[in-house]
Amino acid sequence: MLISTNRKKVCLCSHHLGIAALERGEFKTARDYFELNLKEAKETGNRDSEGKANTYVNLGNAYHSLGEFKKALELHKMGLGIFQETGNRDSEGKTYVNLGNAYHSLGEFKKALELYQMGLRIAKETGNRDSVGNAYVNLGVAYWTLGVREKGSDYFRESLRVAKETENKDLEGTAYGLLGAKCHLLGDSKNAIEFYQQCLSIAKVTGNKDLEGKAEGILGVAYVRLGDLKKGIEFQKQCLSIAKQTGNKSSQMCAFKDLGQAYWFFGDLSRAEEFLKSSINKMEEIRVLLQEKDEWKISFRNKFKTHHYLWYLQLQQGKIMEALSTAEQGRAQALVDLMKCQFGVQSPRSLSEGLPEGVYSFSGDTSSPTIFIAENDESVNLWLLPKGQKWYFSQQKLSQTLENLTRKLYNQIGVKYGVGGKDRPLSQDESDALKTLHEMIIAPLSDWITGDELIIVPDGPSFLIPYAALVDHQSRYLSETLRIRLAPSLTSLWLLTECPEGYHSPSGALLVGNPWVETVRIKGCKPFPPLPAGEREVEMIGQILNIEPLTGKNATKDQVLSRLNSVSLVHIAAHGRSGTGEIILSPNIASSKRPRQEDFLLTMADVLNAPLRAKLVVLSCCCSGVGKIQAEGVVGIARAFLGAGARSVVATLWAIDDDATLAFMKKFYEHLIAGQSASKSLGHAMKWMRESDDFKAVKHWAPFVLIGDDVTMDFGRGRSV
Repeated sequence: MLISTNRKKVCLCSHHLGIAALERGEFKTARDYFELNLKEAKETGNRDSEGKANTYVNLGNAYHSLGEFKKALELHKMGLGIFQETGNRDSEGKTYVNLGNAYHSLGEFKKALELYQMGLRIAKETGNRDSVGNAYVNLGVAYWTLGVREKGSDYFRESLRVAKETENKDLEGTAYGLLGAKCHLLGDSKNAIEFYQQCLSIAKVTGNKDLEGKAEGILGVAYVRLGDLKKGIEFQKQCLSIAKQTGNKSSQMCAFKDLGQAYWFFGDLSRAEEFLKSSINKMEEIRVLLQEKDEWKISFRNKFKTHHYLWYLQLQQGKIMEALSTAEQGRAQALVDLMKCQFGVQSPRSLSEGLPEGVYSFSGDTSSPTIFIAENDESVNLWLLPKGQKWYFSQQKLSQTLENLTRKLYNQIGVKYGVGGKDRPLSQDESDALKTLHEMIIAPLSDWITGDELIIVPDGPSFLIPYAALVDHQSRYLSETLRIRLAPSLTSLWLLTECPEGYHSPSGALLVGNPWVETVRIKGCKPFPPLPAGEREVEMIGQILNIEPLTGKNATKDQVLSRLNSVSLVHIAAHGRSGTGEIILSPNIASSKRPRQEDFLLTMADVLNAPLRAKLVVLSCCCSGVGKIQAEGVVGIARAFLGAGARSVVATLWAIDDDATLAFMKKFYEHLIAGQSASKSLGHAMKWMRESDDFKAVKHWAPFVLIGDDVTMDFGRGRSV
């Protein structure tokens, strides 16, 4: 009995000690106490369900501050489920806000906003003023992050008013800090510093070390902006010291980055580089904790541009190959994780560590010259990595971004740019966009490009450039002299060449054409018309391969998913969703008369959950090569197929003409079945289209791009792929 009583005391004390440590910002200590509390509660049966729920939530907050956002989400959801079961509305509302914080840290800002709004609604319902104020603070941050600045500022002011009414000093300090951040972002450094100092003063009085450290950090950034570099660096070092004490990985990552930028402004490029590297290392620690969650890794990476700052700093120091290595490290990280998991292959050690000799020796293994593109506000930077030869570097000053030039190119050839923006009439200065991009990206390196194939590793929006259509000074299209394929990163290219022999299926084909879409509706989209040319397209391929295609009502989402992972060739001729390239299929048979989106839309998540063995995926759909441009790269359906294990993907950059596509695919498969590689088959099809009377316009033959490896299909006579 005595032992049981003592253990109950341990359980109770560990809970209170954890709360105290959490309030002081001592997150490692808080985590340890809450985990002890859960252990003792489980073994003694001493806690009711709500007591456990409170511990789950508090432990989630500790993990969140330690940078383990995935773990925090799991714990908050466990706590939320219990509060909903017991009907504890007050705690339910608080937990929605905590969940919102975790999603916000992962970069899922709209999801966070929804959760904050739910938390505020419940706080008002229960009359908990502290919870109302806390919800205001987080709503303000969410709206500012989403660009709705006026509304965000209103919430900051409301949170400060509530904090003073309730005498909640922690909330008051946080509100001052956020009002300071608002002034800072608007360029009002003087008022920003006044708000930050009020925040810091309150944090010191309340003993909240985490808030104190954050206030020191943002004060440092403000002083750097004012030109007081010495004072700014002092504050940032204090911020870093506190972040290390509390174990807050996110604060350490930001402090390292801010110190790097401060020393950069100070002119000490060596120390700046050291701190930026430390920030990236801390970022990687957090990223690894996200484990298999691809969408979280993408969102998290999109919040920070530290790799971008570092490679540009290295270029300023003349460290050309180190800059390439850093840019490569930040390129398509989440995709590389997916591919490594699928293939069971690890990156070359030197490349993963970011050593320049690793990049050079790796690039020498590729079969063709490779151009790696990295863009910043001032220039486009190009590395040419020829097989077995010396590397070459070129830096071209920019008068306008590659994205703007690409938009002009699309206007020039008469198609819609696939990632937002309104169509506009062609202006006079756009008539040479094809030549301008060639002069900027290809011409500076053309003397050293040998052979008949070129691999391009684009940067962000430059993934959407139709390289095949770029025009040189002799008015020749680039595809007249070179076969071109794209790769999301050097590492992804290496992984494709190193995947285990026998991983990809040697035979079998899935052909999908003209899904039945009469009842399909997507908000914001016009009704989808039938695609009879798509049906003729897959029937033509099916006759050659002696395979029955899925067409019409048979081309359901369930049917496609059930066959995706067992074939060597996937060919889909269907409507693609603008902006993501996601594919419109026939609704599943069990769906209602007005089918839900999940009954017919083949999403990126669907593809990633269906491991592929396909050597070649042909997405003969509108905009299948586009997607949301993020730090990860272009995130769309083509990326999903590569991440799911496909070796090579043929995709499109804009909405394609039915008759032109049918003609293109007929020529493409004639050469593919004859034993030529995918890149050669694309090249021949483009050449035939250019020389035809009906399809010689660039918009007809240039949307097709090859991403990944250059595969050759083994079509045995009289049998399937």
